[in-house]
Amino acid sequence: MPPLVKELLFAACTPGLEPFVLGELETLGLIRLIEPESLETPTSEQSDLEESGGIPFSGTLEDIYRANLALRCASRILVRMPSFRAAAFPELRRKAAQLPWEGYFSRGHSAAFRVTCHKSRLYHGEAVAEHVAAAIQDRLGFPIPRTKWNEGATKDGLQLILIRLVHDTCTISVDASGPLLHRRGYRLATAKAPLRETLACGMLFASRWDKTAPLMDPFCGSGTLPIEAALWSRGIAPGHFRRFSFMNWPGFDPQKIQFLLKSLEKHPIGPPPMILASDRDKGAVRVARENAERCGMLDFIRFSERPISAIEAPKDPGWVVSNPPFGIRIGQRNDLRNLYAQLGKTLRAKCPGWKVTLLCLNQEWIRYAGLIFDSGIPVLHGGRRVRIFGTRV
Repeated sequence: MPPLVKELLFAACTPGLEPFVLGELETLGLIRLIEPESLETPTSEQSDLEESGGIPFSGTLEDIYRANLALRCASRILVRMPSFRAAAFPELRRKAAQLPWEGYFSRGHSAAFRVTCHKSRLYHGEAVAEHVAAAIQDRLGFPIPRTKWNEGATKDGLQLILIRLVHDTCTISVDASGPLLHRRGYRLATAKAPLRETLACGMLFASRWDKTAPLMDPFCGSGTLPIEAALWSRGIAPGHFRRFSFMNWPGFDPQKIQFLLKSLEKHPIGPPPMILASDRDKGAVRVARENAERCGMLDFIRFSERPISAIEAPKDPGWVVSNPPFGIRIGQRNDLRNLYAQLGKTLRAKCPGWKVTLLCLNQEWIRYAGLIFDSGIPVLHGGRRVRIFGTRV
């Protein structure tokens, strides 16, 4: 795409995180757009549940770079190509061939397609992908091999194309991110039921942590929450450690990325906040340390192996932000009830005046802590509907 031309873009995210993505876009100076009905976010039946929310906005090629590098809560950045009506396959191929594919493919590249069809005469997703692939070849004059999209094992030169047909209107989007943006590049090992980095940042934003007061996670698992807190507090861009699909586009300028990282990463002056991370699982703490070391944050986080009853809070009030185990992971309702009761008892005894943000399955479980929480922000975690609850001890 031409570097100075503004395109319709879309920051996909987990439903519930849209307010935080919008705030991040506004901080970057990017303008939200109101999409026509035919371009509205797909329903959960039509897409990956954890990518089915999002915010449309406009931006240039540089804005695509910045959004991928800087957004902490978005799942991927899409370029929306102009929509068109297509009620037959020849029409689909002819009109898709008029799109500017030369901005996204070079010889040797391959393509993966994700297709959804809803109330359209063209309803066979594989056939739709086949005709759009042929249209790309018609436009470019050389073949673009098709392959399957594997979220965890993408390769350079592989471009994901998303196609949506609704009431015979076709909307094609080019993925600018590659692997989902929660894959920061530092977490090579995980504990059980890992928390996505994007949701961890949503919890931090929801908590209104000021990035200077102490922050504690007594159920740190593989360290996602404390690591994301450390990166945020030190001004490190979430995309600092990874590659993106746009890096394969013709005309990509690597020096532009280094320039943007320097402008985005404003390292704060003054002492870093105290970040405490603990877990009773020795293996989880080991993994968390390794992940923190991989992104240079080990010196900014105090890890320890201990149960919730043994946490040690600093004198100055701060924030507890954590993802306690769910009942589905523990397996026993009594175990979960006792865990939340112990958590509440410990917080009242050791953290008076602290603010608390927890990710929990529902209000039934959170009430066992014996604290008065708000109604919570509904989000998705691992395909389950959960809530981000907040309170003050």
